[in-house]
Amino acid sequence: MISFVICLCLLIGGYFTYGKLVDNTFGPDDRETPAVAINDGVDYVVMPQWKLFLVQLLNIAGLGPIFGALQGALWGPIVFLWITFGTIFAGAVHDYFSGMLSERNNGASIAEVTGKYLGNRMKAVMRVFSVVLLVMVGTVFAVGPAGLLVKLLGEKGVTGPFANTAVWLAIILAYYFIATFISIDKIIGKIYPLFGICLIVMAVGVAIGMPLNGFHTPEIWTNFYSMHPANTPVWSFMFITVACGAISGFHSTQSPLMARCLKSERQGHFVFYGAMVAEGVIALVWAAAGCSIYEVTGGLNTGLSEALGAGQSAAIYDVCVKTMGSLGVILAMLGVIACPITSGDTAFRSARLTLADWMGLDQGSYVNRLKLCVPLLGCGAFLGFGNSFGLFSYQVIWRYFSWTNQTLAMLVLWSASMYLASEKKNFWITAVPATFMSAVSATYFSMAPECLGLIPFFKNNVAFAYPFGIVVAVVFLGLFMKASAKHRMSDGTKTAA
Repeated sequence: MISFVICLCLLIGGYFTYGKLVDNTFGPDDRETPAVAINDGVDYVVMPQWKLFLVQLLNIAGLGPIFGALQGALWGPIVFLWITFGTIFAGAVHDYFSGMLSERNNGASIAEVTGKYLGNRMKAVMRVFSVVLLVMVGTVFAVGPAGLLVKLLGEKGVTGPFANTAVWLAIILAYYFIATFISIDKIIGKIYPLFGICLIVMAVGVAIGMPLNGFHTPEIWTNFYSMHPANTPVWSFMFITVACGAISGFHSTQSPLMARCLKSERQGHFVFYGAMVAEGVIALVWAAAGCSIYEVTGGLNTGLSEALGAGQSAAIYDVCVKTMGSLGVILAMLGVIACPITSGDTAFRSARLTLADWMGLDQGSYVNRLKLCVPLLGCGAFLGFGNSFGLFSYQVIWRYFSWTNQTLAMLVLWSASMYLASEKKNFWITAVPATFMSAVSATYFSMAPECLGLIPFFKNNVAFAYPFGIVVAVVFLGLFMKASAKHRMSDGTKTAA
């Protein structure tokens, strides 16, 4: 329990110390924000800071920090270190710059921001990459809750149309369409803060309920080794698996939503860096729950693996009941149903804005919004109903998300590094985590079963994957240093001239 408390204090302290350093490096000022300058009443709407924080938290979190943290707990309490330091030095930095660079570019989507600093070729790649990723995320977060609702209602003896997954999927997609289409302050701005509070309350309840119910959290220093029941390597599988609980490229697609609603640039530290720290705290709590509730003599066994095997939603339900009793049942239901849905609708909304920036379509027009909402939700319906009728597997749609998610985070950090280099500011605060995530993504890609690991020679071949990841990271850092040096020399020449 001591190591858990230490990591918790480090996370909170990181917000006030390193987070402030990051904010000062960027240098927010009193310029007019896009929310004030554009204010179209649809996507550019000024909202109060507390609401921006809670909406951002729910946008980036959903059930990501819970699912990922529980999966990460399979490696044992060493996962606490990645959640803590990954959040402070990588995830929160990534979220801050993805939000503030968007804000400095009139609330542009992350594809446009990346293209500005990494070139037009990368912009073209990121546009396609972002939209595909967002549609996949939105679809998965519709299919999952629909299936769970049918399961829960079936246990209560409900029959008829509402015992059909396709019916609930249609209802959720209809909600998605409405939330994607109308003004951000009409639904998202009103109900998201409530669910954001529920997410925080659920984490607090689990944290307090663990010691009260006699669950002992193992210490890092007495369990500093991998406890994974399948002997899955820590590097880089744990770093990819935890995802949203430490760093997630998906967040960079969500931050521009709030970048369009800031009244002042000085709100960025609390809204972007702060929300990611809050997510890190939530992830730390759930990782501790995974390590504590399913602990046996000698460390973790297949208990947690079996709990997750029954379904991630079932595992969340189990943890909530064991730590909070009847209150946990209510919070668990809100969490496993509402939180994924609220991440899904903002995924489709972000996809709409990415396409709008790409095509130059003014989203103040109802007609232009319809032109994008209809095909986007149509793709979601095709994938979602395809899963329901057995045409696609839920796992097939989802299993490529983890690697692409962290690769996106890597690209955003390199973009932020180029921005800082061009402004002659301390680019190491983003270049170091960018280099690290380059190694993580390349290593995972070279041996994971859903990537190069499809080929028997590469599957879990650490002798090849580890050096490959290091080489890729060094090459990327070298390319960045060369490009940033040219950029600085070019600026110097212009100044001298």
